[in-house]
Amino acid sequence: MTTIPYKPELPKTKQPIVIIGASGIVKDAHLPAYKMAGFEVFGITNRTFAKAQAMANEFGIPHAFETVADAVRHAPANAVYDITVLPEQYIEILEQLPDGAAVLIQKPMGNDLAEAKGILEVCERKKLVGAINFQLRFAPFVAAARHLINEGIIGELYDMEFKVTVNT
Repeated sequence: MTTIPYKPELPKTKQPIVIIGASGIVKDAHLPAYKMAGFEVFGITNRTFAKAQAMANEFGIPHAFETVADAVRHAPANAVYDITVLPEQYIEILEQLPDGAAVLIQKPMGNDLAEAKGILEVCERKKLVGAINFQLRFAPFVAAARHLINEGIIGELYDMEFKVTVNT
């Protein structure tokens, strides 16, 4: 019998997370997932400081920051930055991150090709280790489906459609 790997491989090192943007997806998906994985959230910032402070209080995040610059200044050197704002704010935020920082950018990677190229240019110039957070990439059922497809277990794939019924 084939064992289907469906759980994401957790990192071998602990890296604190700094969240930029106290959005609904952070409250309903990111923070619960980080808690389940045992990840440390170091701090959170938002343009509306009261919103960052409220989310920090609700989720036990030790630091709420008024600005991205303030969050970066106080963040541990090995922090991972989780950017959950609108795409038109990405470049301004990426420019403030330390060179070589790890960053998770919420989808989409820009509103158009020109913006996406600008984001890529900043990431390459600053040597940021970046990833775009596509929906459900590491969800167990998606990992299982990816394994079945890659191993040829279900045959050649011509077309696929699925309905997402996850409450996020």
